[in-house]
Amino acid sequence: MPAQLDEPARQRALDTYRVVDSLPEAAYHDIVSLASTLCNTPIALVSLVDRERQWFKASHGLGATGTRRDEAFCNYAIDAPTQLMEVPDARGDTRFAGNPLVTGDLSIRFYAGMPLVTEAGAAIGTVCVLDNKPRELDARQRAGLQALARLTMTLLDARLHEQQLERAVLLAEATHVDKAAVADAAGYTVAIFQVQDLAGHALRIGERALDRQLQDLARQLHDVLPAGGGDSVNHTTHSPDFIAVLHGEQATATEQALRAKADEFTARSGIQVVSGSARARTAADRIETVFMRADEALTQAKSAAV
Repeated sequence: MPAQLDEPARQRALDTYRVVDSLPEAAYHDIVSLASTLCNTPIALVSLVDRERQWFKASHGLGATGTRRDEAFCNYAIDAPTQLMEVPDARGDTRFAGNPLVTGDLSIRFYAGMPLVTEAGAAIGTVCVLDNKPRELDARQRAGLQALARLTMTLLDARLHEQQLERAVLLAEATHVDKAAVADAAGYTVAIFQVQDLAGHALRIGERALDRQLQDLARQLHDVLPAGGGDSVNHTTHSPDFIAVLHGEQATATEQALRAKADEFTARSGIQVVSGSARARTAADRIETVFMRADEALTQAKSAAV
């Protein structure tokens, strides 16, 4: 596997988007359908390069939901974020000649992928096309694939912005606490409980059953909160996150109880929940800053769990 430039920061950027393992969205399937038609290839993907795998937000012409990262053509493409990577014949390329995607049943021979790049310069995946025969794109097709990558990044950024706005409202509401009812209002804890592999579980049990499971988890977490302390747990729309804001001297004990309840949910449902948290140092700490520290702790927990 090629060395990645600032891999922890790249992975952190990908985690921030909350898109890996998300449920299907029609706009991304339109992207891969257009890419396949434009480039006249049987396979097109919106691929996201995660810790040890690539995961497909959308795919055309391929039934798999992802591959190992060390087998992914896209893992090489993200090393040059500003360039379209094109492999005319993988069997003649020393990087891919022995790749199972080339030598196995898929028999991939051609690949072209344009990286998905955040404003900060992190390459988090690609829009790519593949074929089982050698070929090259023409200038029109290359320009079109680059445009589709930019469009995909615009969709991802809009999705992220919508989640950030909803989260800001939830966090603002969570800090409006009756301080007379809180034993220690000088600080608070933000804890994020993130459900893993939403898309995989939706395939396994169906989206409606998954939604019922998430509603059950929300109830179980809410029931842990002590009465009258101003604590809250909220589930953000189209996100795997349950965000808890915990106040007072009992915040640590309440967080431990929430973690225990999440573990019980995992044991009962088979749906893993990973968490991260951060404590405000003073009541004046901005809650969004505390959330971001909790989110960084969540990224570290997810990396440790791999």
